[in-house]
Amino acid sequence: MALDGHDLIGQARTGTGKTFAFGVPILEQLRGGASEPNAPRALVVVPTRELAIQVADDLRVAGTQIGTSVVTLYGGRAYEPQIEALTSVDVVVGTPGRLLDLARQHHLRLGSVRHLVLDEADKMLDLGFLPDVERILQLTPPARQTMLFSATMPGEVVTLARRHLSRPMHIRAEQHDEPAHVPTTDQHVFRAHQLDKIEVLARVLQAEGRGLTIVFSRTKRSADQVASALTVRGFAAAAVHGDLGQSQRERAMRAFRSGKVDVLVATDVAARGLDVDDVTHVINYECPEDEKAYLHRIGRTGRAGRDGVAVTFVDWSDLPRWKAINEALHLGFEEPVETYSTSEHLYLALNIRPGATGVLPRGQRDRLGLEAEILEDIGETGKTRSKAAGRRSAATGDDRRAPGAGQRDADNRGQRTRRRTRAGHLVGDAAADPAAADTAPDAAGAGSAAGDPATTQVARRRPRRRRGPRSGRGSGQAPTGRLAD
Repeated sequence: MALDGHDLIGQARTGTGKTFAFGVPILEQLRGGASEPNAPRALVVVPTRELAIQVADDLRVAGTQIGTSVVTLYGGRAYEPQIEALTSVDVVVGTPGRLLDLARQHHLRLGSVRHLVLDEADKMLDLGFLPDVERILQLTPPARQTMLFSATMPGEVVTLARRHLSRPMHIRAEQHDEPAHVPTTDQHVFRAHQLDKIEVLARVLQAEGRGLTIVFSRTKRSADQVASALTVRGFAAAAVHGDLGQSQRERAMRAFRSGKVDVLVATDVAARGLDVDDVTHVINYECPEDEKAYLHRIGRTGRAGRDGVAVTFVDWSDLPRWKAINEALHLGFEEPVETYSTSEHLYLALNIRPGATGVLPRGQRDRLGLEAEILEDIGETGKTRSKAAGRRSAATGDDRRAPGAGQRDADNRGQRTRRRTRAGHLVGDAAADPAAADTAPDAAGAGSAAGDPATTQVARRRPRRRRGPRSGRGSGQAPTGRLAD
């Protein structure tokens, strides 16, 4: 249906190939055509930067043989490389903010867009993104093909989307009576105390067969605290959230995908659409806000038919929120089992090795860690340079400034001099040889000054006397006139 050019509203479980569903029809319909500079023929709008990178990489791999040019546009990066890449482009994948910025600057022209996709459409059309999405839609031609895809599609979002689509077809990959979550994911819910959560988490991370793991927290501060606590306990952990710089976020994701880090602590910024191979466990360190957030979080595991494990910690204060999630999804966990780090049923349910404590044994610390991943220093010009390279340059004396800059600095340092004077006249060696005083380096001047009694006497100059009216001072009388005021 997408190949025939119909507008679509696609809904399917997480990990079932929605990127494939819209990516292949777009690439097929763009085959053999030519694009104008700064004028893409297809546009994919996504809510997060990480998802933009992932979707663009997938489309590049799929379009390699047909020569399709894919450009990624998102914030946190310099404008210049992205503007330069737009000179030859077929498909643009980007976040709303950066797309609008480049469109206002006339570096991106959307008048030639024939295919428009809103990935994670329920997130794109909520109150936060809706104004930006509507501006983007107004910049595209009315005759375009529009496709919306997401795992969750509330009724009000479908109603809102119909305003922007022409006779759309709503397609669901599952029947209405099928569960919304992935059946191959084994779910566990424990009622844990806030002060004992980190101990419980450390033991869950030592379960048999655990691979890459994503730990979700509700706040950015909590994500940093959990990642730091796990690192101290010997786990290779990294944090991803909105307060980090883009280079730090990409660094953490690269380390996680490559296996240098096996625990990623993230906010819901990583819950949308991210596809990482070998994610065996997803742990909700804090209870999700609603059933949609729960589905997207646990959807990071059990993807493409694989098995997965989802663990949720519910604090006493989160019980009402969890009961609402449980009723909406019919999960069957009305009363989570009260669980502590020493509870036997925790070890049995998750196959945790006997004797596991809150610290990872040194013999199992085989990950390289986040420090093994190069951190890019992204400047306004778009040039990248790792901090490690900067340290190497400093250690080896490699000066990458303008040619001759280092020599000029050395010359300037050598020309600085000091003259020892008294009452305006040269004293000591400078008086005997004025020419030598003009060329003597700092060290010589400083050494002579330290050992010359005349200079020492000049340095102990009597402090300057303050001048001014002293009426009444020292006589016991109060000052009068302006001084009194």
